[in-house]
Amino acid sequence: MPKDKFLGGLLPSGFSELSCLSRYQSVIYRKPSPHKPSSYLISKLRSYEALHKRCGPYTEPYNRTLNQLKPGRVIANNGCKYVVHLWMSHSGLGNRLLSLASSFLYAVLTKRVLLIDQGHNMNSLLCEPFPETTWVLPSDFPIKNQFNSFDKKSPNCYGNMLTNKTINTSMDKSLPSFMYLNLIYDYDEYDKHFFCDKDQGFVKKVPWLILRSDQYFIPSLFLIPSFEKQLTKLFPKTGAVFHHLGRYLFHPTNRVWGLVTRYYQAYLAKSDERIGIQIRDFGSTNLPFQSMKDHIIRYYLPHLAVNDTIFNRVKDSSDLTNPLTYMMDRILDCSLKENLLPKVVSNPQDSVFNPPKNPKTKAVLITSLNSWYYEEIRNTYWQNPTSTGELISVYQPSHEEFQQIGNPTHDIKALAEIYLLSLMDVLVTSPWSTFGYVAQGLGALKPWVLNNPHKEMNLDLPCHRARSMEPCFHFPPFYDCEAKTESDTGARIPYVGHCEDTSWGLKLFDDH
Repeated sequence: MPKDKFLGGLLPSGFSELSCLSRYQSVIYRKPSPHKPSSYLISKLRSYEALHKRCGPYTEPYNRTLNQLKPGRVIANNGCKYVVHLWMSHSGLGNRLLSLASSFLYAVLTKRVLLIDQGHNMNSLLCEPFPETTWVLPSDFPIKNQFNSFDKKSPNCYGNMLTNKTINTSMDKSLPSFMYLNLIYDYDEYDKHFFCDKDQGFVKKVPWLILRSDQYFIPSLFLIPSFEKQLTKLFPKTGAVFHHLGRYLFHPTNRVWGLVTRYYQAYLAKSDERIGIQIRDFGSTNLPFQSMKDHIIRYYLPHLAVNDTIFNRVKDSSDLTNPLTYMMDRILDCSLKENLLPKVVSNPQDSVFNPPKNPKTKAVLITSLNSWYYEEIRNTYWQNPTSTGELISVYQPSHEEFQQIGNPTHDIKALAEIYLLSLMDVLVTSPWSTFGYVAQGLGALKPWVLNNPHKEMNLDLPCHRARSMEPCFHFPPFYDCEAKTESDTGARIPYVGHCEDTSWGLKLFDDH
């Protein structure tokens, strides 16, 4: 039967289909989504596209607004304002996609045009999402040479300006022409004022916002009173926010899409069931995990009602004697406990084994930087028959051994594997992994989340089912803007609660 290539009106028409095959072909490979976009969301997306076309790069309003960045400029409202999204130099692809989706939703809410810096070769990964325009920031942007120097101590950083009292939220005159918003994981208490309603009233007056983030900060947008009503109207099912945003924004280029479709058709398409297992070993990355852990200990754990065992596990976590074996045990225990994969018969000669005439086939897709997991699971089901007679095939598209941030070829493979995972029927993921978050959101999948010795999960369980397919905001603000004191932001409204894999993180649910 013909499928709805416009995803219920989510996607606009008018694109050249050959220039970006994935935009309208992805529906062929996925089951129909049970989550339909609201008519209000569709309307707002069409309005945003019109705004972007009118105010985007190289238009007359864009050129006029650029003049406001020059010395001696006069800030005048010409109906066009912007948010420029910057990449984190050490962030992986999952973090970049989640933070980009967050910036886009913020742009929609505040009627700004989203432009992205060209770092990390995103144009080789994703197609343009908006018709007849571009979301790429031009290379001649006047203050582009300052981007690398922006941090929370920069003179134009909003939090730093509040700290030094060079601005106040009641200012109407002498507005800055641009402000830098520091929303990365180690932002300070003044940076976090971005999530206060009063501060948003001031920020909206500034024509150019330069935003750097490595976080999915959408849950905290729902806690801003002036945004909440519009957000719940845009997303009546708050557990499907990223599902809609991701399917609207992220369309792999033809090069990436070719990797996805060829692999799927060659190895996965003919199986009766497809199971994705995404394994993230944080020991195989060059991310500054130690500094993140220090930040957690300093800012988050003291304010949460967590038990001593959890606190000490994060505070004193160190590598296990054999972390690979630990994770492999969790993967197999989870797969068997939840009936995702069958048991194997280790001594078939000692048991009655009559294979069925038409055995069910299951394809297992492994994504990991390490090839060891794939080899162990493949050998398990190759060397031993299953107790059910099912035939299990195991595949792994790549194993890069370590994360190569900024390597275009590595990112192309990573995006292809994210999309392959999103095409699975069942998903098993690692906690804290933004790679897995993106896949589960695109595929409308509530994954089975593995236990990880470095994370604060119940060690007695190999895995548990996520209550929502939404990503987790790992480092949200714990601040009550009205009381001006520390507050548990995960206990304020019913559909924003703490994540299953991170007790201090925030996540959207359809219900609490």
